[in-house]
Amino acid sequence: MREEKKVSYQTTNTYETLNQFTEKTQNVWLVCHGLGHLSSYFLNHFERLNAEENYIVAPQAPSKYYQDKRYKYVGASWMTRINTEDEIENVLNYLDAVYASELKNKLSSRINFVVLGFSQGVSVVTRWLAYRKKTCNTLILHSGSLPKILKATDFSHIKDLQPFITYGLEDEFLTATKLKYELEFVQKTFGKNTEEIPFDGKHIVSEKAILQIADKLKSK
Repeated sequence: MREEKKVSYQTTNTYETLNQFTEKTQNVWLVCHGLGHLSSYFLNHFERLNAEENYIVAPQAPSKYYQDKRYKYVGASWMTRINTEDEIENVLNYLDAVYASELKNKLSSRINFVVLGFSQGVSVVTRWLAYRKKTCNTLILHSGSLPKILKATDFSHIKDLQPFITYGLEDEFLTATKLKYELEFVQKTFGKNTEEIPFDGKHIVSEKAILQIADKLKSK
């Protein structure tokens, strides 16, 4: 007889930071990469932000794997369709640990807390905010789908949230029909003040869009 069983154990994972947190820091970012990325490389897309004003924390997806048959390039995944609920819980526990270790003592009324997810990272950050009842000032959904299990009431604990949704106009994973549905669902979930920022490009991290949003944060 074959039977699947479960065991719990303690594990260790890394995360990356960019810049120094000082009295000049205005924005603290939590940024979650997409499928196949690593946090160390993902941080490269935030190098052009003002270093004095922005402190960036990039968690690392726990499931690493070789992306090529030469076993040279390593990527990572946050979750798959196998044992998804357990994987989600493990990821949320990890983000809780990153928050407690790196973010909790840095966040105050003077700090704008920015949460960004790219591609698969959108699912990660939105679930974390919803399930763990965490708050942020700015939420950036970059080229990823908001989980359809989530609804507006899951984010009712976040007050005065400024959401952005940004995507590539040539994104190979987007059709006109899917884009229309995603935009409507995001607006239904986060409200009409959700700002849409499309960019020229495919399913890539847009540094231009990130800088554009960062400029908007300065004007707040």
